[in-house]
Amino acid sequence: MSGPNYLPVRPDWLAAGREEPLRPELPIIDAHHHLWDRPGWRYLFEEYLADLRESGHAVHATIYMQAQAMYRADGPAAFRVVGETEFANGVAAMASSGLYGPTRICAGIIGHVDLRAGAAVADVLEDHVRAGGDRFRGVRHLTTWDADASLMNPLSAGPPGLLADGAFRAGFACLAPRNLSYDAWLFHPQLDELTDLARAFPATTVVLNHCGGVLGIGAYAGRREEIFGHWAKAMRRLAECPNVVVKLGGLGMRINGFGFETGAAPPSSEHLARTWRPYIETCIDAFGPARCMFESNFPVDKGSYGYGTVWNAFKRLTMQASEEEVAALFSRTAARIYAVAIKP
Repeated sequence: MSGPNYLPVRPDWLAAGREEPLRPELPIIDAHHHLWDRPGWRYLFEEYLADLRESGHAVHATIYMQAQAMYRADGPAAFRVVGETEFANGVAAMASSGLYGPTRICAGIIGHVDLRAGAAVADVLEDHVRAGGDRFRGVRHLTTWDADASLMNPLSAGPPGLLADGAFRAGFACLAPRNLSYDAWLFHPQLDELTDLARAFPATTVVLNHCGGVLGIGAYAGRREEIFGHWAKAMRRLAECPNVVVKLGGLGMRINGFGFETGAAPPSSEHLARTWRPYIETCIDAFGPARCMFESNFPVDKGSYGYGTVWNAFKRLTMQASEEEVAALFSRTAARIYAVAIKP
């Protein structure tokens, strides 16, 4: 129940930390989750739905994030990635039937194209749009890279300096004319590279994943305070770009180094909120609630805590916020950025 570079998922351990939902009526859009069927790790519609139902939180809709899943087995190589959009759109059709509850799972879909193909990605993007119907919203091309190779997942490692590459930028230029966004997954030392990209393409909406990829293991272990300072400054520089928004979450991964998985029992939502507060509050202060959205990052973060616990942690972190701010963080920002409707 894990893969390379992922923390193992332990159902019995997670069961010991189950919590009742805080503010169960609060509308939520889960702005970032995956579905896949990998050797030893199946997390498809049924598994996600089970986590959602058990949590008791009012998740009205979700955004599917590319996971290198369900690519087409044949056809032109550049177009095989469109199979993932076809798959996610099929899941969305199941959810929209209402037979499985009220949550519109995969209401928005983020797929993948190799932006290094330059202007040639236009045809692949058009195929994604056709496959996704009215649900396809944008792409994510993974660009994580660090000199410490132990940090990188072989499934997502990119070459250094990719965001400045001319061919990559030629492909990136194809997004805005189609009203498509770009989800960015990178490590915190790369944040200034993303700022440069966002400034060069002010008409393209850039969605920074996972609070900017804060590292805390390998070459970055034991340097939490120093790294926080560098990360916070880079995040504030990035926030000066009005076309950038940030996803709050994804802080339960191996690379973050918080060690939630090492406890005899899973961390409580109080523990998570206390640990994450400096990061979440820095993001909200820099970008504002209207440019921030909460995400589960499931099943990746499931190695550290349960689905209900992470939403309780986010709710604890916003107890002092206004109702307008809470609504933006939990649903309205995601609804606006990904053009997803939520029930009144």
